[in-house]
Amino acid sequence: MALFVDLLSWALLLSGGAFGIIGAIGMLRFPDFYTRLHASGITDTLCAVLIIFGLMLQSGPSLLTVKLLLILLFLLFTTPTATHALARAAVLDNVDPVLADNGKPGAEGRSSTGEPSSKS
Repeated sequence: MALFVDLLSWALLLSGGAFGIIGAIGMLRFPDFYTRLHASGITDTLCAVLIIFGLMLQSGPSLLTVKLLLILLFLLFTTPTATHALARAAVLDNVDPVLADNGKPGAEGRSSTGEPSSKS
């Protein structure tokens, strides 16, 4: 049973780290503030949840598990709130999203039919 808990814990820790790396790559690759904010907000929350659950399994039933649960609850409230506040500040500051050739947000590099454009 202890081997199963250890394997599950390490799977959660490694997947949390992988989501953190994926979020960092998304921050570098996405074209504008709003898509970068979306990538960082989603992966930051998921990364923290997976890593803290993995740490909770490693610590076992103890006071440390309760502390990790409180940290997790704090992160689940503050991370989406901070992301929302940043998005709201960007809207109030008139930060525009990157528009595609057809004038629609989020369709960069695609033609009006939804197919990838042949532009280089």
